[in-house]
Amino acid sequence: MADTSHTASSQIVFFDTTLRDGEQSPGCTMHHDEKLRMARQLEALGVDILEAGFAIASQGDLESIRTIAREVRRPRIASLARCKREDIEAAARSIEPAERARIHTFLSTSDLHMAAKLKITREQALEQIAEMVALARTYCDDIEFSPEDATRTDPEFLVKVCEVAIQAGATTLNLPDTVGYCIPQEYGDMFRMVRARVPGIENVTLSAHCHDDLGLAVANSIAAIEGGARQIECAINGIGERAGNAALEEVAAILTVRKDKLPYHSNIVMKQLYPTSQMLSQVISFGAAPNKAIVGANAFAHAAGIHQHGVMVNPLTYEIMTPESVGVAHNSLVLGKHSGRRALEQRFIDLGHTLSRAELDVVYGRFTELADRKKLIYDQDLLGLLHEHQVTGARG
Repeated sequence: MADTSHTASSQIVFFDTTLRDGEQSPGCTMHHDEKLRMARQLEALGVDILEAGFAIASQGDLESIRTIAREVRRPRIASLARCKREDIEAAARSIEPAERARIHTFLSTSDLHMAAKLKITREQALEQIAEMVALARTYCDDIEFSPEDATRTDPEFLVKVCEVAIQAGATTLNLPDTVGYCIPQEYGDMFRMVRARVPGIENVTLSAHCHDDLGLAVANSIAAIEGGARQIECAINGIGERAGNAALEEVAAILTVRKDKLPYHSNIVMKQLYPTSQMLSQVISFGAAPNKAIVGANAFAHAAGIHQHGVMVNPLTYEIMTPESVGVAHNSLVLGKHSGRRALEQRFIDLGHTLSRAELDVVYGRFTELADRKKLIYDQDLLGLLHEHQVTGARG
């Protein structure tokens, strides 16, 4: 099948769900002012669609969405709704003030979910999708439909679901890996299958929404792009239900660093990645893990002597992007038992002390002895080592 106008586009649309799926995860609840503050920062980051909440969940959430819709003007504001009349009506009320709005509605389509959770048949599901997508379209021209648990839905039925949603007025089809079950090859293949078999698919945007239960959310999102998706749903720091969502900062960085393999562009302002991550960490009850890609405290930290030497000579030896490119002020050479003489010498120079080769050898020996006993070495420890050497030398 030849590429359609949608899949041939090199534009990747970023759909941020930090304030909806992200907020649903334990420890990530945000009050009204915090959601508005984060929404403004997400606008500065350049996200295209901002999913501001789940209006039917509470009156407070509905009011937060309305405030964001009124005050945050650049991104399209989306409100989530189950395929239920009351949900869609609440979503419609919540996005009324928006300059550009979207209703995002969903229904489970895997046999497991329909039987165990919804207690409905396939035929009833198709009827509900047709009716509720059409209802949503009466309130808003931009409608996204998600067949929940798409990756465990029978492929034949998934094709029918997508066809019905398009006929009812959906403009974006999101195929979520709701439980993080897929591996990249099969997730990409699902998009190729839908593109090849669903009538009218050339008139809609395909979207990916991946969870990280197997640690593959970002890899699956990239596979979806290769399979024809042009919208990626993600969250800052990868927060979200259970193990979280695809991390926005990781997807954005991959598309920036690996343009040789992924010739796409987006509206993400890369230098806002770290400030956005930091703001989220201040708002919720925990920050990113130290080894978190792109925004973790150790993402641009170097501890091994070989690495430190290489980075001091040329940062490209061990850094595939500059820290400044994602909003981090600078890299850091972490001093510990794996550090080499070059890093120690440079730290003393930074502290205003230039050591001779003989002095460096002596102080380095004492430094390694200290590093074997202490996990973190601070500047005052180094100055103490230098003072100890000077005192000992004077006595000698």
